[in-house]
Amino acid sequence: MATLIRGKISNKLSNAATAVSNKSTAKVSGMFARMGFQAATDEEGLGFVACDDLDYDHRQGMQMDILSSDEVGGEGGGDSGGLEGDSHYQRDGTGPPLSASKDGGSNNELSEVKPKITAWEAGWNVTNAIQGMFVLGLPYAILHGGYLGLFLIIFAAVVCCYTGKILIACLYEEDEDGQLVRVRDTYVDIANACCAPRFPTLGGHVVNVAQIIELVMTCILYVVVSGNLMYNSFPNTPISQKSWAIIATAALLPCAFLKNLKAVSKFSLLCTMAHFVINVLVIAYCLSRARDWAWDKVKFYIDVKKFPISIGIIVFSYTSQIFLPSLEGNMQKPSEFHCMMKWTHIAACILKGLFALVAYLTWADETKEVITDNLPPTIRAVVNLFLVAKALLSYPLPFFAAVEVLEKSFFQDGGRAFFPDCYGGDGRLKSWGLTLRCVLVVFTLLMAIYVPHFALLMGLTGSLTGAGLCFLLPSIFHLKLLWRKLQWHQVFFDVSIFVIGGICSISGFIHSMEGLIEAFKYNIEE
Repeated sequence: MATLIRGKISNKLSNAATAVSNKSTAKVSGMFARMGFQAATDEEGLGFVACDDLDYDHRQGMQMDILSSDEVGGEGGGDSGGLEGDSHYQRDGTGPPLSASKDGGSNNELSEVKPKITAWEAGWNVTNAIQGMFVLGLPYAILHGGYLGLFLIIFAAVVCCYTGKILIACLYEEDEDGQLVRVRDTYVDIANACCAPRFPTLGGHVVNVAQIIELVMTCILYVVVSGNLMYNSFPNTPISQKSWAIIATAALLPCAFLKNLKAVSKFSLLCTMAHFVINVLVIAYCLSRARDWAWDKVKFYIDVKKFPISIGIIVFSYTSQIFLPSLEGNMQKPSEFHCMMKWTHIAACILKGLFALVAYLTWADETKEVITDNLPPTIRAVVNLFLVAKALLSYPLPFFAAVEVLEKSFFQDGGRAFFPDCYGGDGRLKSWGLTLRCVLVVFTLLMAIYVPHFALLMGLTGSLTGAGLCFLLPSIFHLKLLWRKLQWHQVFFDVSIFVIGGICSISGFIHSMEGLIEAFKYNIEE
């Protein structure tokens, strides 16, 4: 009996040593192969698979021995049971779910299958992001860019569609069989992978800062446009644009108490349909004045000082890269993502180009920053009220996203959090969590009051974060993570987008800041 036990122990130790040796050899050779010192052979690949199977068999055998000893030894194992230590469940997820959560309740999260969305639903989400109410500033971009502005609307659509695709490509890597496997989930994961191993979290911090800036600036723009629209809808009332912005923010204070977006999501379809109707009304009015269109006002030359602002406006109207990784991960057929991106951006390009051109031809040099301000008073009041309602109902979406990023970065980052958690054990929002949200709402109000310039703010945001998230970061991430697999034309595209995006970003930021300084200096109103 003792000889048999010694033999089993000896065999297991021998198998374990062989598995560790084979795995180490395969990993080292694979590492050197990836570094370019030598090519990995088929034998090494087979060895890696074999040692992985041996290692799995060894772990499974050891685990079964432990479970058997627990059964023989009585109830010494407590409530841990066999499910929590089941190596088969941990390996491929086919084991039964855990019976209870930490708080004693039932826990089926691991086995729960979240509903997936179709390509049409994903396209609807992308369309909502790039066909929002910020298209109201595109005719103003044509005012300073002429035909080049129209070209940029097309160019931005092509580039944003391409960078969206390469951003998703950075989520995947090939396994031993050459199959693409999703190894990352978010924009932040991609950024951290690019900065690893020297600075494993630097990229994520950069992306988080850019996301927070863009989301908060989007909230500010909603408040600015609400005040602007109400002021121009009722010009005879003794209420200034800043006062209208304060009134709009008062209606937004309940956003500080939001725990989820279920209540807001009910209005998303209604808002989108209302905006579609508004666009149709504006285009219909412009078509009714087709005989007076000023084709001679559409220029081939550009306003060098103000055109970079137009670039930021156009880029900002296409920003959707922030949520594309999550969207693609929730699609029923991720293979349809590329087709979905292509058709949504083609549709956006056509609709934006037509809307901007038709609106500019109607009002020419009198085109204002928000195009609905050019409508006759009777039509303007009705259209603007719908737009204000859409802006106020759209505000909670970027606001809630910004709050989540702030809470995860500063309040919920495990042991590295700067501040205590915003939520108590019962899920209730603590006082400092509520204070954070109220401060964010008030901050958007103060910015809207002191910087009430819709086009300049939109151009500044597009140049600062829009170009970074849509042009610069996806191209540099694509080059860094997939350099050895890229063809020469892909490298050329990525480098070109990075260079052009960098130039547009810097020039747009400088001229937008100059415009804001000039507006403050001479007290220029909208």
